[in-house]
Amino acid sequence: MTAPEFSRPERIDTIGAGERGVTIAAEPIERVALAARFGLLSVDRLEATLTVRREAAGIVVRGRVGADVVQACTVTDEPIPVTIDEPVALRFVESGDAGADAGGDAEIELDEHALDTIPYEGGAVDLGEAAAETMALALDPFPRSANAAAALRAAGVLSEDEVKPLGGLAGLGDLLKNKSS
Repeated sequence: MTAPEFSRPERIDTIGAGERGVTIAAEPIERVALAARFGLLSVDRLEATLTVRREAAGIVVRGRVGADVVQACTVTDEPIPVTIDEPVALRFVESGDAGADAGGDAEIELDEHALDTIPYEGGAVDLGEAAAETMALALDPFPRSANAAAALRAAGVLSEDEVKPLGGLAGLGDLLKNKSS
């Protein structure tokens, strides 16, 4: 397994019960590698301001991830600048702990204060990878530029407003009436 592009390991033995602030930022070479990994035109900024503390159930990390990225429009390939400001609420648990594997494929309802659980191995949690994944999850999976609608229209693609849900079946009622007559 290769190391993540933006790795900021936080050693478990340095984390106490009190909260400790940690600020991380991706270097230019890391941002280029992250852009390639996530299919972005560029990552101009990726940083996180976090608090880390140990609890009985694992290592709790809270804070914010901020980023400035450029995505490509899925229709026109035009660059779309995006600013991300996402809250982070994570619990790292040692891989193999009951809490890390609980639930399997079962759907679990989480309340607004629930923490995402991330398993870890070894003596450290990777705050950089957590920040990178938070950034990626905040991205629009189908970004569209201001020119996307016009490009789709020019290609003959109908908008959702123009499509009639039963358009293909519209004449079926008349056809059935004519058959029964």
